[in-house]
Amino acid sequence: QVQLVESGGGLVQPGGSLRLSCAASGSIFRFNAMGWYRQAPGKERELVASISTYGYANYVDSVKGRFTISRDNAKTTLYLQMNSLKPEDTAVYYCNTRPPSSSWGQGTQVTVSS
Repeated sequence: QVQLVESGGGLVQPGGSLRLSCAASGSIFRFNAMGWYRQAPGKERELVASISTYGYANYVDSVKGRFTISRDNAKTTLYLQMNSLKPEDTAVYYCNTRPPSSSWGQGTQVTVSS
C-alpha cells in the first residue's frame, strides 16, 4: 500500500514562493516516476509536474519556468518548489506516482491571495 504525506502549503501573496514536500513509501518511491497533482475548487485534479526515477522532469505549460520538481531517493521524498505564485495556483496539492495509484494522501492547501 502506498503511503503519501504532503506538507508545506499555506497562504502566500501573489509573487511569493512555497516549497512542498511529500514523504512517500520507500519501495513505491524508488521504482516509480512521481508527480505533483492539484485540484482547485470545482475543477478536476490535474498533473502539474512529474519526474522520472532518474530525474527527468516535465511540467504543464501553466507552471513552466515557475515550478521545479525534485526528488531525494535516499529520503524517499518528493519536492515542489513554487515561485512567482499566482492566484490561479490556488488548490490542494497532492503527490502520487505517475500514473497515479489509487492511494491518495490528504494533500496540502496552497492559497495565493493578497
